[in-house]
Amino acid sequence: MSYRSIAILRGHSAERTADIAEQCWAIGMDLVEVPVQGALGWDALEAVANCANGRAFGAGTVLSPEGVTRAVGLGASVIISPGIDAEVVRATQDRGALPLPGVMTPTDLSLAAKLGLTVGKLFPADVVGTSWIKALKGPFPSMAVVAVGGVNATNAASWIAAGASGVAFGSSITELLGLSNAENRIRDLHEQIASRTSNTTYEGAGPA
Repeated sequence: MSYRSIAILRGHSAERTADIAEQCWAIGMDLVEVPVQGALGWDALEAVANCANGRAFGAGTVLSPEGVTRAVGLGASVIISPGIDAEVVRATQDRGALPLPGVMTPTDLSLAAKLGLTVGKLFPADVVGTSWIKALKGPFPSMAVVAVGGVNATNAASWIAAGASGVAFGSSITELLGLSNAENRIRDLHEQIASRTSNTTYEGAGPA
């Protein structure tokens, strides 16, 4: 699946999370992520699973193989983590889901490549800025990077122009959904990615 646009739905009630997820899918976003920190997060993930109907969703802030098992059991197809942990990545791969670990340094990307990954999320992206993507892709040109942290409707295109293969909207998701042209914004971002990569978008994969 593609990681061009991700909605991170953190800290909402189960009902509210499901409602926002529906809106995100409706405007064409690739993936809805629900961080599973505490009972609230797990309840929200289950609510999204119940309304997904084949649409893509993942579990975020997964820190252990046990969390992977629980999230995949609910139907999550992507397991997202704030950092890169070999045990979590391998557990995700073993269960047929796609890992999306956090990366920031060359060491992180080296480990990701060793684990057979071709994508990671640059987190927190706003701390290092757009120039960091170009610096990382110098020694790792085949590694796709999704910008996570500080991304919003105003600057998302700048991250893609800098080399990001996708962007994630966290606290800014409600602002994006409130725009009258939100669907067009997402379509434009997807087209920008396709144009930059010669009409080929990144397809998330587990083991290479």
